[in-house]
Amino acid sequence: MSSLTLALRDSSTMLRRNLLHARRYPSLTLNLLLTPVMLLLLFVYVFGDVMSAGIGDGGADRAEYLAYLVPGILMLTIGGTTIGSAVSVSNDMSEGVIARFRTMAI
Repeated sequence: MSSLTLALRDSSTMLRRNLLHARRYPSLTLNLLLTPVMLLLLFVYVFGDVMSAGIGDGGADRAEYLAYLVPGILMLTIGGTTIGSAVSVSNDMSEGVIARFRTMAI
């Protein structure tokens, strides 16, 4: 087998494992998906008029405010996902899953 096929097989094994974890803990998946949507709805429709008043000349329209807001929410989502991945890796390290993977052909 070539190194590419080995890498694809190992990646599919890890993807399957992660999907099984996501199926066991649906609240984590919902949290990951709903947090950016809820933040966007909150800051656009609830606080939108007040917060967008400080952008530009007098009164910015909704498109300018969204262009200002979306990168921040995107970075918050990426940060939260990174933290979740770090916690998962830490749990795997402390539970001995990584030691078991070292003995396998992965």
